Amino acid sequence: MKQLTKAEEEVMQILWQLEKCNVASVIEELPEPKPAYNTVSTIVRILESKGFVDHEKEGKGHIYFPLVKKSEYSNASINKLMDGYFQGSFKSMVSFFMKKNDISINELETIMKEIKKEEK
Repeated sequence: MKQLTKAEEEVMQILWQLEKCNVASVIEELPEPKPAYNTVSTIVRILESKGFVDHEKEGKGHIYFPLVKKSEYSNASINKLMDGYFQGSFKSMVSFFMKKNDISINELETIMKEIKKEEK
């Protein structure tokens, strides 16, 4: 799966949230200072060329929607991070984040309980 730039990922986050929208709706959701309409439109077209987004015509405009699920992209990104920085070891990655973020044993146990809930 292709990697997204920071700007593309920001637009995708909005598309995942809204599910279907036009460029003006994406701009409304972006923080100040708002980018120009043409800038966001270009980013959406790039996302479309990368296969992340498609559109349907509505009047004179387009309604855009994601083709790639957020969970699919998140999973691919995590795997790339794990492979690139932790030699594919999930244990090494978790250990790194625990040390860097000063996670307590209680917090880790809570995370493990949530994971077990998701498995069921």
